[in-house]
Amino acid sequence: MVAADQQDSDAQLRVFIVEDSAIVRERLEEMVSGVAGARTVGHASGADDAVREILAGKPDVVVLDLKLAQGSGFDVLRALRGRAPETDVYMLSNFATEPYRRLAAQLGAREFFDKSSEFGRVREIIAARAIHQH
Repeated sequence: MVAADQQDSDAQLRVFIVEDSAIVRERLEEMVSGVAGARTVGHASGADDAVREILAGKPDVVVLDLKLAQGSGFDVLRALRGRAPETDVYMLSNFATEPYRRLAAQLGAREFFDKSSEFGRVREIIAARAIHQH
């Protein structure tokens, strides 16, 4: 039998953040913690760590920056492609040009948000996903 608190945590939307800026990562973590039914389950600042931890932890959602301390968000998408189909990846970048958006979609990103003008959309997506998780 599963404990009640285990059931509660299983029902929560599990979000993993890949962001090399500590300030932005903290802001994203605060955003997730403010969404009922969602929680951050980890973070990474580089591509290799992100891929390893995402494959091991199998979060429901990944919020992925394009420019990382080591590698890029595209490296992460390529590595996850076909290996983590149950995980939805949402890219968030200051480099939100159409060619980047197109490539992200081709590599499996669900959506691509511009940090400067669409940051709040990430919260909206997580909140909507958390409602459907229950």
